Amino acid sequence: MGVKRYRPTSAGRRQSSVNDFAELTDKKRRPTKALLEPKKKTGGRNHSGKITSWWRGGGHKRMYRIIDFKRRTDNARATVIAVEYDPNRSCHIALIEYPDSTKSYILAPAGLKAGDWVESGERVEPKVGNCMPLKSIPVGMDVHNIEVTAGQGGKLVRSAGLSARLIAREGEWATLLLPSGEMRQVRVECRATLGGLGNADHMHVRIGKAGRKRHMGRRPHNRGTSMNPVAHPLGGGEGRSGGGRHPCSAWGKLAKGGRTRPPRKNSSKRILRRRRSVRYGQLVLPKRK
Repeated sequence: MGVKRYRPTSAGRRQSSVNDFAELTDKKRRPTKALLEPKKKTGGRNHSGKITSWWRGGGHKRMYRIIDFKRRTDNARATVIAVEYDPNRSCHIALIEYPDSTKSYILAPAGLKAGDWVESGERVEPKVGNCMPLKSIPVGMDVHNIEVTAGQGGKLVRSAGLSARLIAREGEWATLLLPSGEMRQVRVECRATLGGLGNADHMHVRIGKAGRKRHMGRRPHNRGTSMNPVAHPLGGGEGRSGGGRHPCSAWGKLAKGGRTRPPRKNSSKRILRRRRSVRYGQLVLPKRK
């Protein structure tokens, strides 16, 4: 696993790098057709045709891989057939087959390879790739694909190279330290998969040129200061101006300093510590509000 660089034959080649996909079982392997479904593109538009998410559109066609986030087939050892690439997420996925010949995709943890076996249940062996309730996982182990509500499927820690740590368990609640630095409680009935996710070098890949972003479905992002004053509050001015006011959206809403999380979200009361921010190399904990 690593990052591959090409010869600098052009400006885009000089700045860009790609994943070498060393974790994959076979780079030319086709996905399982029964676990695919079409993925429709919206271009950032809602049901009325209005753009609600800017700078999206185009890109390569994709088929969605149906991922088993719930892992509810208990006490049945599944054999890992292959580790495959998924264009819809940063981490790789693993194709597993149960004894009854049922196949499914799961998120591939680091170190999992073809020929290994994985299992789910309350009393399975605590090894990488196995899925267990938090009440059965030894304290101090790294986990991923964590449920917030039991039976709903994994919602937390699903990106490449991430893992959370189970640091405490008391009564009906388990305390998790998330990769963002947030410390929160989750009910012990919720399931999680042991180990950290693979493809950790995904964060070191450099896009290098605008064409690769267009291939990923991202359109050009214009700065407000480069627009005319009729199009954006920060536009206009002679030469390159700073905008003359605090950063804001095209409709005048301030971009910095506001709350980004709904104040009455039910899961907020189970957050013991907010995610931390790093400023100038020093750890700065967020202020209490």
